[in-house]
Amino acid sequence: MTEQPKNPLHGITLKMILETLISEYGFPTLGTKINIKCFQEKPSLNSSLVFLRKTPWARAKVEKLYLQTVKRKKTGQ
Repeated sequence: MTEQPKNPLHGITLKMILETLISEYGFPTLGTKINIKCFQEKPSLNSSLVFLRKTPWARAKVEKLYLQTVKRKKTGQ
């Protein structure tokens, strides 16, 4: 396994990302921030994980929102 010290997502699992976003926003708000069905219709952590693992474009949006959320929390905004 290659070290990735400059990758801000290094060591953070998709499950950890989703748990953070669900805790921060809840599924209803998450579904408006990222327009994907797994957040809008009968959302669950497991169904979202399955979808995001198979759908790179959606996962990229989730990772981007996570990074923005973490940055916002660190700066206190």
